[in-house]
Amino acid sequence: MLPVAGQSFADIGMLVPAYTNSVALNSLIGPPYNYWGDDDGDTDVTATGSLSLSIVDKYNQPVTRHTVPDICKAPYQVKLTSTDGTLSTRYGVPRSRSFSASNVTYYINPQARAVVCFARPNLKYFLINERDYSNEVRGPASIWNENKGFLTQSTNPSSYGLNFPTTGANNLYFDLDIAGSNEALSWAPVSHEGITATMTNSSRTGVRVTLTRYGLNSLFRPSLPQTFELVGRDGRGNEVVKYGFVLKQWFYTYDKRYTYDKALSGCSDLRLRLATVKDLTNASCNGLNVNSGCIRAVGATPSSPNNYFQRIIGAGFFSEWGSMSLYSKAAFGIDGYWTSEGIEHMLPGKSRKYTVNPNNGSVGASLFSSNYLTGLMVCVWP
Repeated sequence: MLPVAGQSFADIGMLVPAYTNSVALNSLIGPPYNYWGDDDGDTDVTATGSLSLSIVDKYNQPVTRHTVPDICKAPYQVKLTSTDGTLSTRYGVPRSRSFSASNVTYYINPQARAVVCFARPNLKYFLINERDYSNEVRGPASIWNENKGFLTQSTNPSSYGLNFPTTGANNLYFDLDIAGSNEALSWAPVSHEGITATMTNSSRTGVRVTLTRYGLNSLFRPSLPQTFELVGRDGRGNEVVKYGFVLKQWFYTYDKRYTYDKALSGCSDLRLRLATVKDLTNASCNGLNVNSGCIRAVGATPSSPNNYFQRIIGAGFFSEWGSMSLYSKAAFGIDGYWTSEGIEHMLPGKSRKYTVNPNNGSVGASLFSSNYLTGLMVCVWP
């Protein structure tokens, strides 16, 4: 453990100078280092071989000497490696000594408070046409880690709105990944406007957060946005770690098929609205031809590079939460969800409404004039 907060690897004394990751042993025995002494006064000394350094975080990503360790990426591995070599003196008896290659590894942790490193919703995505779309749905590295989820964007209450999630629905859940805690923490539930965040399965390294709403009254319309601050405490009741987020939209899902007209009126009757494309996904029509059902659909921003969601905070309900049908208690289906937006076709009677796939965020368009064509309904507030 580094003794002072904010220290970098350059503050750790070692034989490898701070400006390089490799050094010839012969340079270390001369000025300005003079890492050599002889009680008999012999100063005519030479050496062969070299000493090298590597530093990687716990994800095996290399870091520089001037990096300040991040508790979320600790422990760091610091490895010193020497090659075969010799040490020789002009007058010594014997005149030289050989040594074999060797290495030693140290593990470094920073001096830091416990923090939430990641908020992890469902990480999975569906294969489409037997092609692996992991590269397409992966978010920017500053926001998304494909194995861990969304990186914490802010620990400042004034900017909790940068964190995941900004959208919610009944019985959705995510896990907080915690670093720097020495014990399982206790978490009190947090409620605002009838929405409750409940923490379960707490351990030293994480906790599960489940969102629920009061009762199942469909007329539930909370005043949004609402800020949620979750506080983990140790066995003595001391605050150890906090995580905050701001819910800006609440979604109502129904695992039942409706015609478009029934879906539109169903949301309206509840004094809600049928979701738009950008409420649900940040998919775009890039690279698709004019006959695609996605054409001219307007998704959330920042936009995905293609017609599948990209994991970005605040860029659509499905983009944040991932493949929705895998939340078993949240009443999501696997078919397309109607949206209130559509596209006028050149042929009479061929107008279409956009639909969004809840498993990959892709946008299509379906004829809605038929009483037999049905889709799923998702209402949103506000």
